[in-house]
Amino acid sequence: MKNIVIAAGYATRLYPLTKNFPKPLLTIGNSTILGRLLDDIDRMDDIDGHIIVTNHKFAGIFEDWKAKQRYTKPVTIIDDGTETNETRLGAVKDLLLAIDSCTVDDDMLVVAADNILDFSLQGFVDFFKEKGTSVIMCHDEPELKKLQRTGVIAVDENMKVLEMQEKPEKPVSNWAVPPFYIYSKKDLPLIKDCMNHGCGFDAPGNLAHYLCENTDMHAWVMPGKRYDIGSLDSYEEAKTCQNISHTS
Repeated sequence: MKNIVIAAGYATRLYPLTKNFPKPLLTIGNSTILGRLLDDIDRMDDIDGHIIVTNHKFAGIFEDWKAKQRYTKPVTIIDDGTETNETRLGAVKDLLLAIDSCTVDDDMLVVAADNILDFSLQGFVDFFKEKGTSVIMCHDEPELKKLQRTGVIAVDENMKVLEMQEKPEKPVSNWAVPPFYIYSKKDLPLIKDCMNHGCGFDAPGNLAHYLCENTDMHAWVMPGKRYDIGSLDSYEEAKTCQNISHTS
């Protein structure tokens, strides 16, 4: 299984911190946002490599960061060639670039690089192996306004996804979908061809939405907290929680 990290955004809402520096490499305690994710994922026996997709503006900074790391699995940095927020490829196109550039023919754990979790993703991988389908993550979200800004799913009693909405005015449930996915190797043909069938490309959830309509998927309930570093305030909040540790 490959771990593909989508890290090609420009984080304009965190300016000036991220005007000339990538958000995933902002410090959290004695690590970074990205480092906390990889420290957990790198320990997993199922993972045999990390692929990090970034933009041309920050690719050199990521390469310098990589040179100082000592992960047990190889790390590959992919430069998507863009230099501004206005010319960004979008998360789905960045994922397709990673698949093509590294000739990926494997199951894929796909994660956004700007989230901090207080639980391990090992349970997510175990759930994927149990279900035998592509899987997404979900959590209960009681606030309507937050549901209207994210992906929302309806599921059956076995957590099979029946429907997925993107930023719905009228959500079908309280199950919100954060940007963590495991895509099965058997769904690679669908993924590689998604752009030819009207799949959106800017948000990572666009691909999950497309796959939900074309193959079986299941949803794993997030067992802990997630900190989405989307603003200066949320970054400061995450820094106050820097001592949280991963639990299985």
